[in-house]
Amino acid sequence: MLALLPSWVDPTAHYIIHQGLTNTLKIAAGALFGSLVVGIVLGVLLTIDFLPTRALIRLYIEVWRGLPIIVTLFMIYFFAPSLSPRLTFYWSTAGIVGLTLWGSAQVAEATRGAVASIPREQHEAAAALGFGWVGRHAFVVFPQALRRLLPPLVTLLVGIIQNTTLVAVIGGSDLLGTAIRQNERLAAYPPIGIGQIKAFEILGAIMVAFFVISFPLTRLSAYLEKRLV
Repeated sequence: MLALLPSWVDPTAHYIIHQGLTNTLKIAAGALFGSLVVGIVLGVLLTIDFLPTRALIRLYIEVWRGLPIIVTLFMIYFFAPSLSPRLTFYWSTAGIVGLTLWGSAQVAEATRGAVASIPREQHEAAAALGFGWVGRHAFVVFPQALRRLLPPLVTLLVGIIQNTTLVAVIGGSDLLGTAIRQNERLAAYPPIGIGQIKAFEILGAIMVAFFVISFPLTRLSAYLEKRLV
């Protein structure tokens, strides 16, 4: 079947899949892990009735949810190194950090809502059994809240995967970035390229790839919302 396709398709697809798709999945995985770890902890702490802690966490959530992600990436990749050379990040690290800041703010708010939705009677019953605050949340409250938290977490994963495309703006070799580079290469004259613009074909394939990745996850989120919430 590949023999029926133009000669430029195979090397282009190989580069985009092995370089771009791999980097996109790595960034998404790193950002999702960071978002879950930071967001769940902040979300649970947000339910504690202690004003200074709640104010600081609320500020964190509002700042990173309110800023466009591209602005956050620019701050990490371009502005942070001007403060200290130690704050110089590789583009993939900047992407993970930026998406983690945004994602953890989303997870924190979702976690707060999920924990707060658990009836007070559950807290009281756990306390009556001798559980302290940590035990109540670890063994009684959070396992129930997790069921309500799963659908928004799957939706968050879709958002993180789609927003990985923003690292292309800072020179990243993600799925979109490698597609743009291949289009520019093919547009060059031989021997570098073929002297033709193939943006429609290449970017169309990227659109299909994101749909194939995102659509099953959005359906999974809808299914979980019906079954678990």
